[in-house]
Amino acid sequence: MDKLRAMQMAVAIADGGSLTAAADSLDLSLPVVVRGLAALEAGLGARLFHRSTRRLALTEEGRRYVAQCRQILADIHEAEAAVAGDAVDPAGQLVVTAPVLFGQKHVAPVVTRFVQRYPRMRVDLRLYDRVVNLLEENIDVAIRIGPLQDQSLVAHALGQLRRITVAAPAYLAAHGTPAHPRELAGHECIAFTSNAAALWHFAEQGREFSLQVDGRLRFNHVAPAVDACRAGLGCGSFISYQVAEDLQAGRLTAILEDYELPPRPVHLVYPSARLLPARSRVFIDWVKRELGGLPGTTGVR
Repeated sequence: MDKLRAMQMAVAIADGGSLTAAADSLDLSLPVVVRGLAALEAGLGARLFHRSTRRLALTEEGRRYVAQCRQILADIHEAEAAVAGDAVDPAGQLVVTAPVLFGQKHVAPVVTRFVQRYPRMRVDLRLYDRVVNLLEENIDVAIRIGPLQDQSLVAHALGQLRRITVAAPAYLAAHGTPAHPRELAGHECIAFTSNAAALWHFAEQGREFSLQVDGRLRFNHVAPAVDACRAGLGCGSFISYQVAEDLQAGRLTAILEDYELPPRPVHLVYPSARLLPARSRVFIDWVKRELGGLPGTTGVR
């Protein structure tokens, strides 16, 4: 079987959850799909799907293979679109989602410039501090911070963000600079959490550990926590983009940098590699260019 066709078939089976659904979506007969899957698994030397009487489920090998197939198919569609020139003047609507503060600071300006550049486009930007199901909520494109759990999504890496501990210079002058995370027990810590326990996470000699911190201030939104930290009311733990401008201006100082966790990835994701509309391709390329070199990120250039 042609490798490209085999990849399309594997993705269709994974999306449809059955051989019959895959046959319908590909406009093929069921026997052709059955034989095609058997040939593909034989050629790979691995079983891609667990079979049951009601539904198919991906094996671990199948999840890895289908995830790679989605990316390859997406790249092929983008290359064909670039040659065909169908992305010159996109039109239509896109629904985009991002985390609240990251979206306010960085994604919203990108979206605004996008619709200025492409006047036939409409963009509905939705900011949530939760992981939304893109298919159930009809989202076209999302910006995600942190490891990706859903391998059905096509992902483009945008960079990495650090989790850093900071304090105002005036606070550190008055109370001293902690040399180890455990010394935070003797400091005011401004909690950004909706949970009963405020846990801050660190790493030492390759091992992660958590500490419960305490202080007079607790917020369920990051912006007032940053404001309080900037005002010298205690130490804070934030994602690097949330305090990048304050660090650059000297209003805040990074501390305990030797104990930071590994950086968290930032991805642009979308639900499927199947025939991505030109408007989505243009927007994805726009975001990848525009978000390069953001304050508080690494590896985005």
